[in-house]
Amino acid sequence: MTKNRVEGDRLLVNELIKGNEKAFRKLFDSYRNDLYKFSLSMVCSEEYAEEIVQDVFMKIWIKRRSLKPEMSFKSYLFTITRNKTIKFLKKAANNRKLREAVFYGKQKFVDSTDLYVRELELESLKQKALDKLSPRRRKIFEMSRNENKSYEEIAEELGISISTVRNQMSTSLEILRDFILKNKEIGLGLLLFYTDWV
Repeated sequence: MTKNRVEGDRLLVNELIKGNEKAFRKLFDSYRNDLYKFSLSMVCSEEYAEEIVQDVFMKIWIKRRSLKPEMSFKSYLFTITRNKTIKFLKKAANNRKLREAVFYGKQKFVDSTDLYVRELELESLKQKALDKLSPRRRKIFEMSRNENKSYEEIAEELGISISTVRNQMSTSLEILRDFILKNKEIGLGLLLFYTDWV
């Protein structure tokens, strides 16, 4: 990003803070396509990527008075877009209609062979994530997810309280999610679609 671009953004942000709609439009026109492509690469749905970008700029306009001109506006935009996209994908993972829309959208971008390879990569990644858990947490997690046992059944079998099982599962899920979401080997969209750790 050139120095002139940074300075130009700073001037426009200063005007945006004052409520200048022309400055807002210039910033929108300048970054809209890049943000759209960025979101599209994860959700693989033109419709939802467009909605996410619109939401980003709506937030920018509503929160304009809290913007800090000295900060990188570009980085700020991409951070918001990434967060909104991740939020959408997490929602999609638990919503049949959204999940199908994302899945069918992915079929346009990923051929069946590539999809199969990515599934294998994801399975390998999940095993690496499980290795991050302590033996006790892994045991509880696998009893819950692989053996479909209730917290009550796990507590009784291991001789621990239900609250301990619940706390251990909560901690395990947090560790697993953090590990997977930070991994760059697999596209975030596929990751959230195929894993139940979201």
